Amino acid sequence: MLTAKENMRRTVFGGGEPDRFVNQYEALQILFHPWMIHSGPPLTEGKGPVVNAWGITNDWPVGTPGQFPVHTPDKIVLKDITHWRDYVKAPPLTFPQEEWDAFKAEYDAVDSELAYCAPFVAPGLFEQTHHLSEITNALMNYVLYPKEMHELIKYLTEWELELAEGICANLKPDAIFHHDDWGSELSTFISPDMFAEFFLEPYKQIYGYYHDHGVEMVVHHSDSYAATLVPYMIEMGIDVWQGCMESNDVPALLEKYRGKIAFMGNIDNKDVDHDGWTQEDARKTVVRACPDKNTRSYIPCITQGGPGSVYPGTYVALTEEIDRRSEEVFGVKAAEAEAGRLPLQILFG
Repeated sequence: MLTAKENMRRTVFGGGEPDRFVNQYEALQILFHPWMIHSGPPLTEGKGPVVNAWGITNDWPVGTPGQFPVHTPDKIVLKDITHWRDYVKAPPLTFPQEEWDAFKAEYDAVDSELAYCAPFVAPGLFEQTHHLSEITNALMNYVLYPKEMHELIKYLTEWELELAEGICANLKPDAIFHHDDWGSELSTFISPDMFAEFFLEPYKQIYGYYHDHGVEMVVHHSDSYAATLVPYMIEMGIDVWQGCMESNDVPALLEKYRGKIAFMGNIDNKDVDHDGWTQEDARKTVVRACPDKNTRSYIPCITQGGPGSVYPGTYVALTEEIDRRSEEVFGVKAAEAEAGRLPLQILFG
């Protein structure tokens, strides 16, 4: 039987048939790097707000799924896009070698036969523009001040490339897990043409750098509608779109793009990750999401950006039900699947 990593490799790139469903994040060991400990104080639910290294204030109110910037007028970092250089100051990315070595030890401890080592990078370019300036201001700036927005994105891209250089040189990962939400459940935040104008070339640079420096698989998280952006994702070098919500019509995307990019999602949190969820909810959701053996380019997964769930237990229940569905469809028993993967990783929830 294939390991989780090889099963995912075949699902995404081909080179043989997968022997079961890739079970959510089982083949991605999401890891960190020195920037994560220098980016700002840790923030937990009900314990904020905190200010990060970019000067952005974040909070995580009790009863909400996660953190988000505070954009009262006094907290907005980028107050005038025409003078963005006066407000936006990129934090340094020079870290002691001992810190890189400490994180490298965590990478080396992962059984690389069972899972990809995937550094976590967030936020991405689009998110950072609205974290700095507030979402409505950012969207208006794309329309009214395109020159300044191109300049700002170039500045953020150069910072990300420096981060990528440190990650690749010191940690040598074989995957990357990169966040940048590009839409709501029903629409992209900006038109496809505008998206391409501002983000196609910068992301080609960033993801091209990773691919050129030993990263086999680029996984991009955007739990949103973004079906109209898929051609650009492919051109950017994204191998897996994680967070592909049901509103994208995943079967139609697979019909059109199978073999060019993989879709990891199709299990929206609202289906099962809610107050009063049951194992039967998880069962029905997985059966709907995994109808047959045609797994090429498709990974059933909760759409949120990391292993875990808002409500305790739902991610584990989905994992159990995907294993059960693999037995029903492929004949692979849960114990066999577990033997080929690392212990379940829960980052969120």
